[in-house]
Amino acid sequence: MDIKKIQELVKLINKTNIGEITIEEEGVKITVKQKKDPVQNIIAGGAPSYAPAPAAAPLVAAPVAAAPTAQKVDNLITIKSPMIGTFYRQAGPGKPIFASVGDEVTTGKVVCIIEAMKLFNEIESEVKGKIVKVLVEDVSPVEYDQPLFLVDPS
Repeated sequence: MDIKKIQELVKLINKTNIGEITIEEEGVKITVKQKKDPVQNIIAGGAPSYAPAPAAAPLVAAPVAAAPTAQKVDNLITIKSPMIGTFYRQAGPGKPIFASVGDEVTTGKVVCIIEAMKLFNEIESEVKGKIVKVLVEDVSPVEYDQPLFLVDPS
């Protein structure tokens, strides 16, 4: 089984309410399960397996999504989308924007909402710092692991 097929399985889990899927092909058995924390379980047996790119299958039905992953880019930290959905910068029309360029964010502060399957998931910052750039337009679709914000931690 190649890496593309494994990635398609993870995307399938993200898009549906399937709790677990197991595929066996050419002596390789792969099981992908959804959990509350963003962890992907892959069990391979028989023939040598391919290591998939780091990916998580967050439980979409949770009212508050798992906190997004953060990665350093030079001295900036990227806040990424933990799921596929529609990105919103505010809770509704006329409501204040969660995070704008120049705003200070702290760990646990809501920076945006991502709607997935009619559920509105508040995305919280895992880092403390200042928003340098908003990388996504309001009310636009986002993919799993897509960069949303750049944060300066200094």
